[in-house]
Amino acid sequence: MAVSYNKLWKLLVDKKMSKSDLRKKAEIAPNTMTKLRRDEEVSLTILSKICKTLNADFGDIVEYVPDAEIWDLYDENRELLGKDHVRGEQLPIDGYHLVVHVWIRNSKGEYLIAQRSANRPTFPLVWECVDGSVIKGEDSLQGALREVKEEVGVDLLPEKGHVILSDIKKIEFGKVVNKIVDVWLFEYDGEVDLSNATTDEVAQVAWMNRSQIKELFDANMFVDTLEYFFTEVEKEGR
Repeated sequence: MAVSYNKLWKLLVDKKMSKSDLRKKAEIAPNTMTKLRRDEEVSLTILSKICKTLNADFGDIVEYVPDAEIWDLYDENRELLGKDHVRGEQLPIDGYHLVVHVWIRNSKGEYLIAQRSANRPTFPLVWECVDGSVIKGEDSLQGALREVKEEVGVDLLPEKGHVILSDIKKIEFGKVVNKIVDVWLFEYDGEVDLSNATTDEVAQVAWMNRSQIKELFDANMFVDTLEYFFTEVEKEGR
């Protein structure tokens, strides 16, 4: 778990109190103050002492910070640059991150389509295939398998999938994205139980054929950057 004590330091400023004053009044050991400055975890006893000293609640001095997602960076030739990138920060002009799109098809020729949750910041409640960024240390296949498990709760067999398309996208929706996109196609005839997903990114899933997906696309209910489905993905099943 990651924590931040930024609220504590702001509160000290408001109360015109130094960190040294806090340490003495709350009877906190120097090494504990070092942990606080480094945003490291301390005991509830310590936090209680601070709250009592400042007449504050836990939420006034500490907050949970989700662990940052780290990506490997590549050049345009897909060679690792040996640099890490924190998701959400501006990508360097010569650095690219690896993204996977995962299409899952059953023996009936239907595709497993996911509707994005209402709380997603982009395209809420719009339909798409499973997709996501490959994280540090993963290759494309590992990223594809993990994303499918996280989003729709399905464990795919590595040997049942292959890359049908790779592309580089520098600009998307007027924004620099610097993506190397691998499009995967997996064969799968097993059960799909969304309760096995490890995130809440997906509202619901459905098996759909080409015509049903086209209806969603024409109704602007399918992510428009996935239009390649009708030429690149579908031709794999012919």
